[in-house]
Amino acid sequence: MSDRIEIMGCHIDNLSMEETLQKVEGFVDSGTYRQHVVVNVDKLVKASRDDELRRIINDCDLVNVDGMPVVWASRLLGRGLKERVAGVDLFEALMERSAENAWRVYLLGAREEVVSEVKRLYERKYPGLTVAGYRNGYWTSEEEAGVVEQITAARADLLFVAISSPKKEQFLNRYQAEMKVPFAMGVGGTFDVAVGKVKRAPVWMQKAGLEWFYRFLQEPRRMFKRYFVDDMAFVWLFVKEVARG
Repeated sequence: MSDRIEIMGCHIDNLSMEETLQKVEGFVDSGTYRQHVVVNVDKLVKASRDDELRRIINDCDLVNVDGMPVVWASRLLGRGLKERVAGVDLFEALMERSAENAWRVYLLGAREEVVSEVKRLYERKYPGLTVAGYRNGYWTSEEEAGVVEQITAARADLLFVAISSPKKEQFLNRYQAEMKVPFAMGVGGTFDVAVGKVKRAPVWMQKAGLEWFYRFLQEPRRMFKRYFVDDMAFVWLFVKEVARG
């Protein structure tokens, strides 16, 4: 269905949203244990400095791009990605399909009041949706085994993990086979968006690749270092990629 391309050391599936959904459906039907990840500017920069994170990304069964700058970079490099597949949009589409296909979902992450509200909102939005379990994203190393046991016991078909990166990628890489969930996906701050705690950029800003700037305007103090210091390394990575041919 797709060819994998490499951008800045990470392997990415060149899939549209619909092709991605078909791929997930195949994973759930097969019953095997698959891990998904989305990459953006921030994650590519982190992966360039973190060998373990890069290995985990490249070991994932499905990798999408959530970030227009990466899509544009792929096209300038002659490896044009079909489109951006935003994690928040993929989460929404998969919750709808879970209700249609009687898939069981597990929600892991965010604060207790947020994740419980996600459960309530989506069960109301999509009648027939089965939330097999949910848990907040705060636990100690001593509690981690119990978290894994809870997810395993829920017998979910899809697991959505809303904790920070690279913690979520490491957690799934370590326990996915043990939890026996056919499809596991890290969704970052999607739960906060779903309940309205964080507002998403207007569609025109999303299409213009300015969603990051809208996020910065919401929390300038917290996001300044990420966007204007850490993520500036992406420009250098792109230059090196061009020079490498």
